[in-house]
Amino acid sequence: MSDPTIMFGTAFRAALTRRDFLRSSMHGIGGVALASMFARESGAGGAVPFRSAGLGLAGLPHIPPRAKRVICLWQGGGPSHIDLFDPKPELARLVGQDIPESIRGATRLSTMSSGYGRFPALPGLKPFRRCGESGIEISELLPHIGGVADDICLVRSMHTEAVNHSPGVTFFMTGSEQPGRPAMGAWLGYGLGNECDELPAFVAMTSSDREKSCGQLFYEHYWSNGFLPGRHQGVRFRSGDDPVPYLGNPAGVTRGSRRDLLDDVATLNRTRAAQSGVADPAIETRIAQYEMAFRMQESVPDLLDFSNEPASVLELYGPDVLVPGTFANNCLIARRLSERGVRFVQLMHSGWDQHGNLHSQLAVQCRDTDQPSAALVRDLKQRGLLDETLVVWCGEFGRTPFGQGPSEAPNGRDHFGRAYSMWLAGGGAKGGHVHGATDDFGWNIASNPVHVHDMQATILRLCGVDHEQLTFRHQGRDFRLTDVHGRVVHDIIR
Repeated sequence: MSDPTIMFGTAFRAALTRRDFLRSSMHGIGGVALASMFARESGAGGAVPFRSAGLGLAGLPHIPPRAKRVICLWQGGGPSHIDLFDPKPELARLVGQDIPESIRGATRLSTMSSGYGRFPALPGLKPFRRCGESGIEISELLPHIGGVADDICLVRSMHTEAVNHSPGVTFFMTGSEQPGRPAMGAWLGYGLGNECDELPAFVAMTSSDREKSCGQLFYEHYWSNGFLPGRHQGVRFRSGDDPVPYLGNPAGVTRGSRRDLLDDVATLNRTRAAQSGVADPAIETRIAQYEMAFRMQESVPDLLDFSNEPASVLELYGPDVLVPGTFANNCLIARRLSERGVRFVQLMHSGWDQHGNLHSQLAVQCRDTDQPSAALVRDLKQRGLLDETLVVWCGEFGRTPFGQGPSEAPNGRDHFGRAYSMWLAGGGAKGGHVHGATDDFGWNIASNPVHVHDMQATILRLCGVDHEQLTFRHQGRDFRLTDVHGRVVHDIIR
C-alpha cells in the first residue's frame, strides 16, 4: 500500500502546479477577497470588510448620479397602453369600424390584424381619471398608481422593433434581441460596483405564481453577465425555503467548518500569489463569490425576515405581501434590497399577453401589480430613499389599438411595438410629468419618440453613466448596452 503521506504530498505538489496560472490571485478582486479571508490570521479581531462588491471602474460615475440604485418592475407580455395609460376617446367613437388606413398605413394583414382581415377599433375597457395635482390621466384599473401620479414620469411615446416576447425582453434588458449580451444590471455593477458588502450588486426575482399560470418563461439571459466577468451575473432569488440554491451548507458542514475551508483555499492560493503573472478573471470571480456566498448565508435570512416590518407597511403592499413568489412579496424584498445598497433589482412578472382574454385577465394583472407598484414608490419615499432610487415600470411592447378575435366581438389585443407606454419614479425622473404623445388612435407616435436605446441611455445617465463611455472590449470590438444607438431624453430628467 502506498504511503498516504507521499500520496498527499504528490497531490499537493500537483495542485500547486495546476495553480501556477492562478499566481495573480493577490491582485484585483482576488486580492481584496483574499485580504478578507486572511483577516482571521492577522489577529485584528474580526474580518476585514469585504469590498470587492464596491469596486467599479476608475473614473465612474462620469457625472454626479441622480440615482444610486435601480428597481425594474418588469411587466412581461406587453401591457396595453390603450387600456392603462393612454386614453383614446376616438376609439370609442369608431367601435364596430376599422381604424382608418390613413392612420395604420399599409399594414400587412398577414402580420398584424384581428385574424379576420380587419382592424376593429377597441377602446379602453375602463374610463380614465385625472390623478394628482398634475392631472395625469390613468385608467381606473390602476387606482393605486394613479395615487402616486405626482411622483411618476409617464412616457407615452416608447417604441421598439421587437415583435415577440423573448426578443423584446432581451432587447430592453441587454440592447440586443439575440441572447449573449450583458443585462443592464450587469453593466451597472461592472461600471459602478455595489454599495453593499453582504449582497450581490444585481439581484433578479420572478413572480413564480404568474410564470406557472401563464406559461411565460423567464430566461436567465434576461439577467446575464454576457461577456462581462461572471461576478456581474444577476443572482436569482427564488421563492420558498431555499431562495438562493446551494447557498446553505450541506449536511454535516457547519458555518465554522466552511469558514475554515475558505481560509484553507485562500492559503493555498496565497502560497503562489507572490509570483507575478497575468490575472485570470474566472479565478478572481470564484474567489470573490466564495466570500460573497459565505456572507450571504447571514444576510439573506435577515433580508427575508419581515417580522420587523410594521403592520402599516405590510398593509401598504396588499394582501399577497406575505405570500412568497407573488409580485407584492417581491416588491417588498426589492425595497429591502435597495435600502441595503443593492445596485440593480429586477422583478420579472408575466401575464400581460392578452390575445384572447383581455376582458378577464387585464383586471387580474392590474389587481396583482397596481397596489404593490404604488406601495414601493410610497415606501421608498417615506423612508427618504426615492430621490436616490429609480423605479422603472415597463414591458417589452404594448398592445394593438384594434381588437383581436372575432371582429364583431374582439376579445384581445395583439403585440404592438410602434407605440406604447411606461413610467419611471424617483432617481431624478421628473415626477408628475407626461412625455411624448401618440395620435388619436394610439397607433403612431405624434411627438417626442423614445426608442428602447434612448431609455437605456437615460437610465444610465440618471445613474451617472455616459452610455457611450461604458464599454467592454469583446472579440475585437468595444460593446456597450446601447450598441451604436441611443440618446439621453433630457426632458424627463428633473
